[in-house]
Amino acid sequence: MDKETAIKLFEQKQIRTHWDEYQEKWYFSVVDVISILTDQLDYQGARNYWKVLKNRLSKEVNETVTICNRLKMLAADGKMRVTDVADTEQLLRLIQSVPSKKAEPFKQWLARVGRERIDEIEDPELGFDRLMETYLMKGYSKEWINQRLKSIEIRKELTDEWEERGVKKGLEYAILTDEITKAWSDFTTKQYKVFKDLKKENLRDNMTNLELVLNMLAEASTTEISKDKEPKSFHENKIVAQKGGKVAKAARVQLENTTGKKVVTNRNAKSLKSANNKELEE
Repeated sequence: MDKETAIKLFEQKQIRTHWDEYQEKWYFSVVDVISILTDQLDYQGARNYWKVLKNRLSKEVNETVTICNRLKMLAADGKMRVTDVADTEQLLRLIQSVPSKKAEPFKQWLARVGRERIDEIEDPELGFDRLMETYLMKGYSKEWINQRLKSIEIRKELTDEWEERGVKKGLEYAILTDEITKAWSDFTTKQYKVFKDLKKENLRDNMTNLELVLNMLAEASTTEISKDKEPKSFHENKIVAQKGGKVAKAARVQLENTTGKKVVTNRNAKSLKSANNKELEE
């Protein structure tokens, strides 16, 4: 079974999932999740529970949960049938609406994450500390983590510059990031992620030290060029982004010619952490 129709297991029960390549989102079968949370014995019981819950939530004007996508998924009878699916945000909100002991850990986790986020807004340094702890727990080396934290600082300087130049957050940020990435690596962001066998994972979290360094050089160069040229339009910002990326590409090409090795690799977080653990064992 391929990754787009992979069936995930939760407490020995099946949750049907679908990966949307275009939106870069996972979708989960709502009925399957309801079945697990409420200990329904059969599909029809879970379907009826969801029907009643959906009606109640609709009356509460809870559109976040009730406006679900509908996709064809493999049913128990072996046929592809249309069913309600939820993305991650909808799923977490749905879990909050289900009175279940199994849902309680998720609710506590959501409350903790919310509290931590408020703390980080009041004291940004806490965010870096928690990020450091998270990367360490995931098995990254301290050297890599230091590079990653530095890359976040450089990225923030770039987005501050974009904001100053009137670039809109969201799509325009994504387009300019794509221009920078393609200019230095010869890959669009999406192509780069496919090359590393990634889906929703953060691309920078799956870069080697060298890839991070060159990506930082590209973004830092873009920031400096932007400050010098003071672009007035989005088109001018695209040109600046391309120039910034080309600075890093020149460094990449020179390094590759000198060492005879490719800088952009298909190594991802799994292989990076595996290599780090091997070094520690030796």
